[in-house]
Amino acid sequence: RIHQMAATVVARLTTQGLLKIQGKEEPVVQHVESAITTELQVEDRLNADVREMLKQFDQEFAAGRADYQKMFSMVKKKLIKERDIVL
Repeated sequence: RIHQMAATVVARLTTQGLLKIQGKEEPVVQHVESAITTELQVEDRLNADVREMLKQFDQEFAAGRADYQKMFSMVKKKLIKERDIVL
């Protein structure tokens, strides 16, 4: 699926004249695919870090004293700002 997305991006950029490929298109598609995958992994790692940080509040979530989704969102926004991440 990511490969198809990368191929579509390359095709559109080429069609719009924003990208000129010399040689085969596939290596360019593979580089775009790699960039997309890397960006998705950044958010995956961020989400994993947030989940790990929130584990200390499991009892509060279970008892209804805190809202997991709200806390997740707040912590994620804070980490994005601290780590200067662009999603």
